[in-house]
Amino acid sequence: MKNRVVVTGLGVCAPNGVGISAFAKALEEGKSGIRHFTELEQLNFSCQVAGNPNIKKINLNNYFSNVQLKGLDSSGLIYGVIAGLDAWKDAGLEKGNPNDSPDWDSGILFGTGILGVDKFRESIYKVDEGNVRRLGSTSVIQTMASGISAYLGGILGCGNQVTTNSSACTTGTEAILMGFERIKTGKAKRMLVGSCSDSGPYVWGGFDAMRILPRKYNANPQAASRPMSAAASGFVPGSGAGALVLESLESALERGTSIYGEVLGGAVNSGGQRSGGSMTAPNNEAVQRCIREAIINSGISAKDIDAINGHLTATSKDATEIKNWSKALERSGSDFPYINSFKGHFGHCLAAAGSIECVGTLLQLKQQKIFGNLNSEDLHPEINQIIAANKVPQETIPYPLHSIAKASFGFGDVNACVIFGNYIN
Repeated sequence: MKNRVVVTGLGVCAPNGVGISAFAKALEEGKSGIRHFTELEQLNFSCQVAGNPNIKKINLNNYFSNVQLKGLDSSGLIYGVIAGLDAWKDAGLEKGNPNDSPDWDSGILFGTGILGVDKFRESIYKVDEGNVRRLGSTSVIQTMASGISAYLGGILGCGNQVTTNSSACTTGTEAILMGFERIKTGKAKRMLVGSCSDSGPYVWGGFDAMRILPRKYNANPQAASRPMSAAASGFVPGSGAGALVLESLESALERGTSIYGEVLGGAVNSGGQRSGGSMTAPNNEAVQRCIREAIINSGISAKDIDAINGHLTATSKDATEIKNWSKALERSGSDFPYINSFKGHFGHCLAAAGSIECVGTLLQLKQQKIFGNLNSEDLHPEINQIIAANKVPQETIPYPLHSIAKASFGFGDVNACVIFGNYIN
């Protein structure tokens, strides 16, 4: 017997809002979290705008012990712990008592692309200077990729699978599907899933060198990220974390907790870097197959998709993505579902993108609203030839949502698509 899987908790640490309330308000009202960074200007970046969460007013003692805070210099880890613990609390769950046995029914699957870059840089300098003994006892756990799941696992006392995945920009969406499968097959009752990404020039610099970031908006940062726009000129780098508590329906009902929605199913695949796919470009056939397989796995039809939250990074590939959605769903013009991208609000949060955007997608489902796109008013003409312009809403609109598709596509030609639906008893 396979379990139904529902979402009972959400947490987010995003450039345009830390915490579910602030994040939802920013998405609904079209508030941007992208700003100019003087540091990037001083370092001669071509793109000097980016998005990172504002945690200056966050009391980190609510998330870390004094011992853990000593020498803590891993931004992605901090974002991930904030989002993860907030999601756990939002689900009505409590931290395990250090003196109790582990919670064998709960696990963690929290991904990242790279972790602790600033801490790693600090460590390199100390090693090169011959000060190995001054590295501190936490340099390893702050820089290992699984540091985020290890931190969360220890704080919460989870005794089920505790691990980290990494698959470029699909990481967050893939983590959700991996946690979904574990609960669906009865190997866990609850899984805290999500992803995080470090912030700063050492993460963003490589993308600036690739010349795939916008360079003309340094004086107007909030207009820089332009998904589906004719003026789109590259993605704005971002960072942060998103987290979801997935739970078997039986467990959720037993606890009497609220439910944001149901994970109906999904799919992951790779284009194999063949047929036009490469390290940085998608194989269109693989993207279409991923979407179709996600729909089949969810037990619904393409006609049942009410809305799409796309990957849509504000590059030249946006029109190609719309074409792939249209072919996969066999829907176009005014028959195409409503579609939006949150990257206009906070940029491309890299490994954290999928999980942050899935949190936003579930908020749409819960609130029965489609959040408006930001900076997409000048719709790209190639997109307008495929779908009706009104299917790209510029403002938040109320809409009866039953199922939403969310997809992420990443470097290495990897794809992930998840389908969320209203929970119906």
